[in-house]
Amino acid sequence: MATVRSNTGAGEKARPTEPDALRSRRLFRRVFWSLTAVVAAAALVTGLGFLWFLDKVPAEEVKLDRSADGIVVLTGGASRINDAIELLQHGHGKRLLISGLNRSTTLAEIVKLNPEFAATVRCCVDIDRSLNTLGNAIETRRWTERQHFRSLIVVTSNYHMPRALAELAHQMPQVALVAYPVVAERQKTEPWWTRAAPPRLVVLEYFKLVYAKLRMQFNSGDGDATAAPV
Repeated sequence: MATVRSNTGAGEKARPTEPDALRSRRLFRRVFWSLTAVVAAAALVTGLGFLWFLDKVPAEEVKLDRSADGIVVLTGGASRINDAIELLQHGHGKRLLISGLNRSTTLAEIVKLNPEFAATVRCCVDIDRSLNTLGNAIETRRWTERQHFRSLIVVTSNYHMPRALAELAHQMPQVALVAYPVVAERQKTEPWWTRAAPPRLVVLEYFKLVYAKLRMQFNSGDGDATAAPV
């Protein structure tokens, strides 16, 4: 009897049967739609988180009706330091820490720019040279412990305030924090989305806050106070 030979060569793979091909297509669709759902969920969470962040960014400066043991200002704008010194001058705190002061700036130069506050600055102002918000929080905690303070007024820009409070509260959960947001003059008259620079700053600050929150969940240590700016 003649032997029937297969047309499939020894080195060739047999074609998948129709059920195998159908299963592959179904698996591909499941993976595709699963990934799409994950991306959509991540986008939704990010969007809702950003809306929450915008709600937490103070739109106006506040009028303090209370005092605290100390005041800390996180540098980044000249008006922040001036506002903090004014708070100190008006008796809202016993001492002021200027955190993150540029290495080329001295207290003497601050006095020269604000001669009306000379006595207050020489008497009751301290500085540190930390390079980022985490460093600000660490140095503020050390300063607060040395001074035996239990409450602080926190002075920084409005869009930076949520992250500053988060970092400070993480370092000093036992210290009461009072926010004093500094709002730029332009922000007082125009919404943030109508200008080019502030939207970038606000969005970047939001993602920095998300990163900081995640870091705090996995790292309870001090971190590096001299790290590159973040």
